[in-house]
Amino acid sequence: MGSTTKLTFDGSRGHRLAARLDMPAGTPRAFALFAHCFTCSKDTPASARIARSLAESGIAVLRFDFTGLGHSEGEFGNTDFTSNVEDLVHAADHLREHYAAPTILLGHSLGGAAVLAAAHRIPEARAVATVAAPADPSHVARLFGSSRAEIERAGEADVTLAGRTFRIRSEFLTDIDTRPQTERVAGLDAALLVMHSPTDTLVSVDNARQIFDSARHPRSFVALDGADHLLSRPADAAYVATVITAWASRYAFEPGAADAPQSPEAPAEGVVRVDESDTGHFAQRITVGRHVLAADEPPPTGDDTGASPYDLLLAGLGACTSMTVRMYADRKELPLANVTVSLRHSRIYAEDCANCETEHGRVDRIERMIQLDGDLDEQQRRKLIEIANKCPVHRTLHSEIAIDTTDVTG
Repeated sequence: MGSTTKLTFDGSRGHRLAARLDMPAGTPRAFALFAHCFTCSKDTPASARIARSLAESGIAVLRFDFTGLGHSEGEFGNTDFTSNVEDLVHAADHLREHYAAPTILLGHSLGGAAVLAAAHRIPEARAVATVAAPADPSHVARLFGSSRAEIERAGEADVTLAGRTFRIRSEFLTDIDTRPQTERVAGLDAALLVMHSPTDTLVSVDNARQIFDSARHPRSFVALDGADHLLSRPADAAYVATVITAWASRYAFEPGAADAPQSPEAPAEGVVRVDESDTGHFAQRITVGRHVLAADEPPPTGDDTGASPYDLLLAGLGACTSMTVRMYADRKELPLANVTVSLRHSRIYAEDCANCETEHGRVDRIERMIQLDGDLDEQQRRKLIEIANKCPVHRTLHSEIAIDTTDVTG
């Protein structure tokens, strides 16, 4: 698995900006610079999920908090669109100096407008992707509603956005009104990917059309059907990362990197490792040697991106049962054509279990149904069912188990 490193760098106005660098397990196929949405942060769910998913695909991603937001220094009220663009350029400078220059620029919402404006200042950028971006920075002023008049009259005002209050000054309005994007997009010397939901209620998909029409080829558009503006659903963020990876491989990867295998670092032999995955709130990535499995909870608790923990428990018992029966049949040269094991887990009252030692409360019950295909006589079938009860996992579940838990952090 890759890693996430916290770091800081100097922003455009001398403040220390907080950042995270999501690195893949192996050598990065490319470095990307991510710009978050207006008044958001590097740690919003969409930002984190996209960055980590890209890292799992071999792309190193630097995401940071713009001046005055998240964990970065400075006052947000003293910033504007131009300072955001300058912060992006400084972030690219930091990558270039300490790691490698970003060949991919990615921006969400107003962050998309910012990467379009910054692209000509980052000469190594060969691929620029926007997600739910406005065609022009001035679009963000619509979010201020009636507060815009007060900002223009008094020079500043408090504006509530997504439940949080920000101080917006008139200089911000002046800056976004005098920064047209059309010429910047037309002069973009990089491949462009525009991603937008047709049902976005905050920034309409017409903005995507304007950006696309202003750009030269190579340019691409992908509709994020059913997604909201903030990419609240984990599956939408994962889809964005998947599309960006495939698209960027044609333009921004280092020579030979597109074909390089990006295998996650395997745990030690005999160790099963479980990591949180960004494909769902409870989704897990399970690494067993060179094999990768997915686990999750079913709806409505989870996102159903993988088998549930009890499903995996049943799978282990079922697989062990089938293997044990097959080994015995082969050794005894029995005419067993195929084995199918079906299992079901439930919780029942102890008084409903005739063979249970527990007399009160509930007990776990596993129903195991075994189908034995082949020209077997009754005695052979009884023997194979008897052998099924001797599979190692079956015996482990019936024996005393000691589970030792330790904290291995740091």
